[in-house]
Amino acid sequence: MAAAPAAAPAPAAPAAPATQPVAAGPKANVVVLATGGTIAGAGASTINSATYTAAKVPVDKLLAGLPELAQVANVRGEQVFQIASESFTNDNLLALAKRVSALSKQGDVDGIVVTHGTDTLAETAYFLSLVVHTDKPIAVVGSMRPGTALSADGALNLVNAVSVAASKDARGKGVLVTMNDELNTARDVNKDINIQTGAFKSQWGPLGMVVEGKNYWFRAPVKRHTNQSEFNIDNITQLPQVDIVYAYGTVQPTAVNALVAGGAKAIIHAGTGNGSVADRMVKPLQDARAKGTIIVRSSRVPYGFVLRNAEQPDDKYDWVVAHDMRPEKARILTMLALTRGADTKTLQRMFWEY
Repeated sequence: MAAAPAAAPAPAAPAAPATQPVAAGPKANVVVLATGGTIAGAGASTINSATYTAAKVPVDKLLAGLPELAQVANVRGEQVFQIASESFTNDNLLALAKRVSALSKQGDVDGIVVTHGTDTLAETAYFLSLVVHTDKPIAVVGSMRPGTALSADGALNLVNAVSVAASKDARGKGVLVTMNDELNTARDVNKDINIQTGAFKSQWGPLGMVVEGKNYWFRAPVKRHTNQSEFNIDNITQLPQVDIVYAYGTVQPTAVNALVAGGAKAIIHAGTGNGSVADRMVKPLQDARAKGTIIVRSSRVPYGFVLRNAEQPDDKYDWVVAHDMRPEKARILTMLALTRGADTKTLQRMFWEY
């Protein structure tokens, strides 16, 4: 008996595409606030990476030179200042923070970028992290080389900053410094090198990295910032005088005495080692405290932290220790504390929490 003919094979189904198209959502709206600095600088030639004039390029030209930004977000710029950051004043800090705060309240703003000179970038970023109440991403960015130099770092730094400000996963992490592909919290990061692109470091390490527009997070900030802060720029109109005295061999009390006479409300003593105070400086600092000037012991050593009642009897002298805060950042926190009338006990609590 003949075998039945085999059934004809069913027609093959069309192959599924390797990736399903995903409808792109609306782009985030990011505002770039420009303040000047190296990222807006220009040198005489392409080999001038360390010799140049800062704060030359206006923000509209800076953004126009990066058409790639249009792929990342809807970006617009504002020229807040056009200065080198070593010339930043308390008034500049207040004006910038008030503008950041106002923008953060706008429904059509999803993130904010601040371009800034690197010399005081970490101070400004920390100030913003303490006084702007928002969970929207704020990225502070600069560059170590002007845009005219070979291997200029500003273009990629700025693209990364806009990418971070536009990203949802950066929300709630406070103010971030986005330099050299790293994501650092404003509290921890400092400028440690003056002629290399990897200049900004944190002794506790970065929060993560940004690579080709994607954020990779490895840790989160644990200190109080932005929405958790008790300081609010909307209620601050001026900052009190707080100054820094630097310790060195054979240091004399000349600076302490002059600053107290000049009206300093607090003095940050940048001591050696564990915030050490030379024997000849103890009495002048005690006298300053007796006149009402708050004394904060910090260290000129870049890493580690100052232990309370080690080296000096802080409880006995009614002094404060800055914990791991460098002198210039200790000044920022102390100024803000004094706007709220903080005494030494309250200020010490703030150094532990912030």
